[in-house]
Amino acid sequence: MVTLELAKPQMLKDCYEIVDMGREFQKAQGFTQWTKDYPNLETIRQDIREGKGYVVMAEDRIAGYMCVDFDGEPAYEHIDGKWRAELPYAVVHRMAFHPDFRGRGLTGTTFSLIEELCRRKGAGYLRADTDFPNKRMQHVLQKCGFVHCGTVIFQGSGKLAYDKLF
Repeated sequence: MVTLELAKPQMLKDCYEIVDMGREFQKAQGFTQWTKDYPNLETIRQDIREGKGYVVMAEDRIAGYMCVDFDGEPAYEHIDGKWRAELPYAVVHRMAFHPDFRGRGLTGTTFSLIEELCRRKGAGYLRADTDFPNKRMQHVLQKCGFVHCGTVIFQGSGKLAYDKLF
C-alpha cells in the first residue's frame, strides 16, 4: 500500500537524503536544477515545520519526499503565458524519490494521492514548475494530466510552468 503522509520532524534526515539523491540523479541525467544551496536541509526543515513537507510511504519505507503548499507561490503571480484558472491551488515543489522506488510508476500514484489531499482541503487545482532540461519531469507532468501554461521565474531562473484542473 502506498500512502501520502505529513513528514514528521524525526524524518528530516531521511527526507533530505532523498532530495540529495534526487540532486545526484539530475546530475547523472546531465543537468543541474537543484544546487547545494537549494533545496538545502533548512528548506526541508522549514517545509516540515510549516506542515508542507510530505512523504510517500511504500513497503514501510519513505519512498519519496515533496512539498505540497496550499499558500500559493509568489513566483507564479507573473507568468509568461497564462494559467488556465484563477482558483485556490496547491503547488508541488521538491519532488524526489529514493532510487529503490524509481521506475515503478510511483510518481503517477503520488500525484493521485496529492489530488485526493487537495480535494480534502478544498482545492481542485495543482500548479508545478520544472527546469527546461528536466525532460523526465516534463514527461511525468504531462503523463499525469498537467498542461504547459508558460514560463515563470523561480529561484532566479526561468522554469516551465504547468497546471492541472481536477
